[in-house]
Amino acid sequence: MKPLAKIAVLSVLGALAYGCSRDNLPLSPNAAALKADVITEDQPEYGPWGTPANLGPVVNSPYNDQHPAISKDGLSLYISSDRPGGLGGIDIWVSQRASVDDPWGPPEDLGPNINSAGNDLAPTFTPDGHQIYYHSAGRGGCGLADLFVARRHDRRDDFGWEPAENLGCVVNSAYADAGPTYFEDEVTGITTLYFTRQNNPPTSDQGFDIYATTRIGDDGEFGPAVLVPELSSPFRDTRTTIRRDGLEMILSSGRPGGSGSEDLWVSTRASTLDPWGTPVNLGPVVNSSAFDGAPALSFDGTTLYLFSERPGGFGKRDLYVTTRERLRGPDVAEDTQTKR
Repeated sequence: MKPLAKIAVLSVLGALAYGCSRDNLPLSPNAAALKADVITEDQPEYGPWGTPANLGPVVNSPYNDQHPAISKDGLSLYISSDRPGGLGGIDIWVSQRASVDDPWGPPEDLGPNINSAGNDLAPTFTPDGHQIYYHSAGRGGCGLADLFVARRHDRRDDFGWEPAENLGCVVNSAYADAGPTYFEDEVTGITTLYFTRQNNPPTSDQGFDIYATTRIGDDGEFGPAVLVPELSSPFRDTRTTIRRDGLEMILSSGRPGGSGSEDLWVSTRASTLDPWGTPVNLGPVVNSSAFDGAPALSFDGTTLYLFSERPGGFGKRDLYVTTRERLRGPDVAEDTQTKR
């Protein structure tokens, strides 16, 4: 099969996978062969995560610093914080550094094109760096919290974002839609936006599940969101981050079997056409007896940012970072830039 034709078929299969009940998904005679093509023999392999290190008092504050996002080049760390100097309850701020070997600078508020008088947090970037998705509560829209997107022309200009736009009520619901994670499948061409949705009333702490929506049609709009059952549980399942190949997902969850009130868990799959595997706890090296959440994975998959309420920080919630070694797989160093 020609490459373009293969991608077209894969796109249809992927869209069906999230648009229908995947348990009843009809597969064509060529589906097994197509899936085999998607599973590459040179999949990356990584070592264990190390003990998270606090990012220190320049990035962290005596307030709540949480829900990070790291740029593709590793030079801009976006954080969500309720520290003084913002426009609302929680704002999105950015800390910059000149190279990956330099320390992070003091965070700066992104301003009114991104932030509002409400709570704005949990950013995620598109791979090209021209779009940022996040959620906002308190500025109106479809529900208790909605997903928004903002665009910029210069992907290195952290203060060049145009005014954010609501994704609309096809994606957003009457409840809280939050914590987006953007994924472009380089093999199938399918774009998926994962996020967490609170289906229960806001008094419930167990009502958050993982949902996904894919781009459909010629206009590239996202379609209605559907539950991702293999990532969801009867407990609180919220922020996610995905490896660039789409084969590893790290999520925050309050399900039983963890170390604290909420832990980081990891789910993997053999190909992007397969369902996600049952999430496995990242263990006590990464997780603590306190609340650990909002993972953000670097582009090369070796660095993980998170927030934690563990003792020894500078505020109630602090930002931490942990790393792991790439043992096998393609080098992505050429795709990142270490100088601004």
